Amino acid sequence: MADGFTAGTAPGRLPLLGHGLQLQRRPLTFLASLPAHGDLLPLRFGPVTVYLVCHPELAWQVLTDTRTFDKGGLAFDKARVFVGNGLIACGRADHRRQRRMIQPAFHPERVHAYAAVVAEQTRRIMGEWKPGQVTDIGAHMHHLAARITASHLFTTDLPTPVLDEVAQHVNTVLDGLYRQVLMPVRALERIPTPANRAFRHALGRLRQVIDQIVADYRQTREDRGDLLSALLAAKDEESGAGLSDEEIRDQVMTVMVAGTETSASALAWTFHYLAAHPHTQQQLHTEVDTVLCGRTPTVADLPTLDVTGRVFTEVLRLRPPGWMTTRVTTTPTRLAGLTIPRGATVVVSPYVLHHDPSSFPDPERFDPDRWLPHNAQHVPRGAMIPFGAGTRKCIGDTLAMTEAVLAIAHITSHWQLSPHPGHQVKAAPRMTLGVGPLPMRPTPRRPLAP
Repeated sequence: MADGFTAGTAPGRLPLLGHGLQLQRRPLTFLASLPAHGDLLPLRFGPVTVYLVCHPELAWQVLTDTRTFDKGGLAFDKARVFVGNGLIACGRADHRRQRRMIQPAFHPERVHAYAAVVAEQTRRIMGEWKPGQVTDIGAHMHHLAARITASHLFTTDLPTPVLDEVAQHVNTVLDGLYRQVLMPVRALERIPTPANRAFRHALGRLRQVIDQIVADYRQTREDRGDLLSALLAAKDEESGAGLSDEEIRDQVMTVMVAGTETSASALAWTFHYLAAHPHTQQQLHTEVDTVLCGRTPTVADLPTLDVTGRVFTEVLRLRPPGWMTTRVTTTPTRLAGLTIPRGATVVVSPYVLHHDPSSFPDPERFDPDRWLPHNAQHVPRGAMIPFGAGTRKCIGDTLAMTEAVLAIAHITSHWQLSPHPGHQVKAAPRMTLGVGPLPMRPTPRRPLAP
C-alpha cells in the first residue's frame, strides 16, 4: 500500500494469453469484478503488461497529469489508423495547439445554432416510424447520430445514400479496429481476409468522401456556419498558420467517430432503459408534456428538462460509450506502490469506475435520482467520467449533452417505445459500448407537426 492505495493481482491469468481471453469472452463482467482486487492491477496481454486503474482518485491523477501520462497505448495506436493525428489521438505536444485552434468550432453560440439541426434530423427519423410496427431503434439512432454529425460538419445536404454509406463505413472501421486491439499481432492485419479487406475499403472510401468535401469548401472559401468552415478558418495564435488538408481530414474523422458512434450508442441505451423502467418513463413523459406541450424543444428548454437530463446522465454512467481509454507513461512513475516503467500503458475504464459500489451503491440499478443535486455532490472526483477529465476531456461534451437531451425530449414527446417481446438486449463492446440490434414498437403519443 502507498498513499492509501493498494496494488493487487487480477484473477484468471492464463499461460501465454494472460487476461486477453477473459476480455474477449466477457469483458464487462470481468472488468466490473476487478476493483474488489485492488486500486491498481497489472493485466497481461500475451507478453505485454498494462496497468488498470480501479480507484477514482488514481484515475483523476492519470487523466489530469498529461506530462506523465500522455495519450497513447494500443487502442489509440490503432485508432490513429482511422483518425490520424486528430484531437482524440494526438500526443501532448500537438494537443495544446490543436485544441486551441479547434475550440472556436465548439463555442456556445455555435452549439445553440446546432439545435435546429437536431430538431430537423430527429423529425425526419420519427417520420419514418409506423405506429405499432417493430423497428430497430439501434439502427435508427445510428442514422440519426450520423445525420446530425454530418449536418454539423457540412451544411452541404449530403444525399441519404451517402450518409448511409458513411455510417456503414464508420461501423466497419470501428469493428476492425476493435479486432486489432484484442489481437495485436501486426502480421494478422495484413492477411487479406474478408474482414481486413472490408476494413481497408471502408477506410479508403471515408477518406475519399471527406477529401472531396474539403476540396469543395476550399474552392468556395465561404463560411457556411458549420464545423468544417470553422476548422478551415482556424489559425494558430502564435504562428498564424492554419490546419493542413491532412489535419482537417483527421479532425473530421475524429468528429465522425465521436459524434456518430458514441451518441448513437447512448441514445439507443436510453430508450432501452426507459422502456424497462415504466415509472421513470412516465416521469419523463410528464416533464416533456408540461415543458413542451407538443412543440419542438430548444436550447432554452434545457434547464427545465431536468428528468430528461438526469436520465441521460444515468445512462452514461451505466453504459458509457467510451468504456475504456489508455495513456502511456513518459517517465518511470509510481502508482499505488508500484513502479511503472516509461512507455507502459495505463488503462482507465469509465465502465469500471461507474460500476464500482464504493462510488455508486447498487451500481447495476438504473436510478436517475443519483443525479439530483443533493446526491450528486457525494460522487467522488474521478468516479463519473463519461467524457474523460482534464485538458483531454472531450471537446464536444456540451454539444453531445445538448443534442442528446433535445433529441430524447423531442422523441418522447411524440412516441412511446416499447420493447419487442422475447428480445434479449446485450451490450456489444468494441471501440464504443454499443447496444446491438434493438427492436422496439413505437406507439404515438401525439401526432408530429406537418
